[in-house]
Amino acid sequence: MEAEETDEIMMPLRIASIVDLADGIRSFELVHPDGAELPPFTPGSHVKVRTPNGAIRKYSLCNDPAEGHRYVIAVKRDANGRGGSLSIVDDAKQGDTLPTSPPENAFPLKEGAPGYVFIAGGIGITPILSMIRSFGDAPPAPWKLYYLTRSPQSTAFLDELAQPRYKGKVVIHHDGGDAMQAYDLWPVLEKPGRTHVYCCGPQPLMDAVRDMSGHWNPGNIHFESFNDGGKPRPDDKPFTVRLAGSNEAFEVPVGETILSVLKRAGHRIPSSCESGSCGTCKTRLVAGVADHRDMVLMPEEGDTHIMVCVSRAKSDEITVELPR
Repeated sequence: MEAEETDEIMMPLRIASIVDLADGIRSFELVHPDGAELPPFTPGSHVKVRTPNGAIRKYSLCNDPAEGHRYVIAVKRDANGRGGSLSIVDDAKQGDTLPTSPPENAFPLKEGAPGYVFIAGGIGITPILSMIRSFGDAPPAPWKLYYLTRSPQSTAFLDELAQPRYKGKVVIHHDGGDAMQAYDLWPVLEKPGRTHVYCCGPQPLMDAVRDMSGHWNPGNIHFESFNDGGKPRPDDKPFTVRLAGSNEAFEVPVGETILSVLKRAGHRIPSSCESGSCGTCKTRLVAGVADHRDMVLMPEEGDTHIMVCVSRAKSDEITVELPR
């Protein structure tokens, strides 16, 4: 597999330890080879890692940001993915070096909020765990975690979250893979308030939370997605993206994003999550019909804006205006 492009300067970090957290999930502790402090990060941050096979993948940091000497990521082995998780879980060994980007945060924790509700599905626990760990023994506000997984065997950090100090703050629910046994989140989200809600997990979970929180203040609902923006859908087709002003036109093939195509052509576009959940790459849509796949745009913005990191086109051509 060819190495994927990235704008970041990668740091050669050493794998200090590897821990099996659950079935198919491993954590990797990354440190500077000389023991030096690493660039600081805030709760909810992620890094990009070049895996042994050359792929570049985004992973949330799950440790306490106060631990300035290390980054800890947790990786779920996805046999149906594009090979990045397989490479790091199967091939990365203790002592190996993994090129790693400085941290970015597309899922920041709101300081001063009167309360927090965390909703995690599967491996989506990773950025949320960093938030919880950052609270220490004196949380700044009341919080509660709803952690939804298939089974105890597939639940990372189960022992830690079952500790007595989290009693009454953590709800762990296993559905056994049966949709009829899914946890009912409606009582959690029925009454909107000033609490901030953070959700990370599989797309169906995030879609459900978005639907159930539609009557909340949008500024209080936050999503982090692990979706691969370049992962094609069965009905995807190539289309043309045209730039307003310069009239340049580029084909966006199946399996690539508008963002990746324009970056490769030399255009700099602000981006961060590359999964349609942070809003950084919000771009004005001048003409054409978008196929929106993000978690950010309000319905009334659908005709005038597009998230170029994940969304595609329903029309044969769309025209966008890049930020200056």
